[in-house]
Amino acid sequence: MAAGRTFYIAGAGITGLTLALALAKFGAKVVVLERSPAISEFGAGLQISPNARRVLDRLGLDAALTACSLEPAGIDIYPYRRRNPLVTLDLGDIVRQRFGAAYAVTHRADLAEALYKACRRFANIDIAFGVRSWTAESHARGVTITIDDANGQSRTGRADALIGADGVHSQTRTTLLEGPTAQYRGRAAWRTLLPFEALAGQIALDRVSVLFGPDYHMVCYPLPHRRQVNLALFAKVPQSKAHLTSSGRPGLPHGLRHSPRIDHIMAAAAENWAMWPLYTVETSQWHRGNIGLVGDAAHAMVPFQAQGAAMGIEDAAVLAPLLVAEPSAEAAFARYAAIRQPRVTRVARVSRSNGTAFHLRWPLSIARNLVIAAQGKRGHLRRLDWLYGHDANPDASA
Repeated sequence: MAAGRTFYIAGAGITGLTLALALAKFGAKVVVLERSPAISEFGAGLQISPNARRVLDRLGLDAALTACSLEPAGIDIYPYRRRNPLVTLDLGDIVRQRFGAAYAVTHRADLAEALYKACRRFANIDIAFGVRSWTAESHARGVTITIDDANGQSRTGRADALIGADGVHSQTRTTLLEGPTAQYRGRAAWRTLLPFEALAGQIALDRVSVLFGPDYHMVCYPLPHRRQVNLALFAKVPQSKAHLTSSGRPGLPHGLRHSPRIDHIMAAAAENWAMWPLYTVETSQWHRGNIGLVGDAAHAMVPFQAQGAAMGIEDAAVLAPLLVAEPSAEAAFARYAAIRQPRVTRVARVSRSNGTAFHLRWPLSIARNLVIAAQGKRGHLRRLDWLYGHDANPDASA
């Protein structure tokens, strides 16, 4: 049983808060360490596929997510310069019927806020904001953690385990586990939000739109509760230019061959983009003793299957019951890694493959388009049944 067990989590992002909530429901005491002064999820939109939504619904978040998300009716696929969609892939009700959970789009900050509010209802969850730094020493009885708080004072705590949910540039991975640093993979994302009116007549405001171009693609989807459309542009960028342009500010990629629809969107967005270089993490060492990793800290991947956050949410669903049931944290981490590593490796591989397919130039793009058209409106559901139909913790449904 979890009563009497204490777990520290480094990072109050989506994965860290999901894990905190899952552990608290077993009665464990959870302390979350966060460097930011408040809940803060940078970025913009987020796709919550059924495999992740199933976990969140079981944690009691269904109503909160329904209030701040959209279940898109489908995905419009636009090959380069095509006026009308090549095909509209079915989502909406068919996804609920097939997988038992919704496919939704939301803003990252809205999901983080919903998780934070859920965590606040548990007296056994303590979230420490503004933590300046922390160190951890692992030993036979657990982990001793020394924390420098926002007020400059130091304090020490002891836990049964420390879980690093501290993202792609994880201190837990690189320092405590002496693991690898994240690697830049030659692509970057530019993100922005536009009001509905700016894109009226250009894309459907009840569906996701994916626009392919030579060496790039763009994903657009509406966030009706905000009256905004999320835009994400992905393109190749050399490492030397991945962070700053010559002006010293993140700039849009140069030399992209646009279409009328892309030109309209780019003009509407003007310079109001934020750029993120895309890093990945590849390591088989997810734990050492009673210190472990979850989410991007363990397996950050390119976002071309929209599964980064979903994999972290699944991690939490698998790891929490193991931490409270196994005789030791080390045993729990070992089982968790054995369960999760084959799956995230497969998802990461599919994500990389999608990135290649999305950015094909003519004439290879013709073959890609023919394959998409031949699969039809529901071919993607059959192709991704292993992904969307996966139940990370089937025992929780009993």
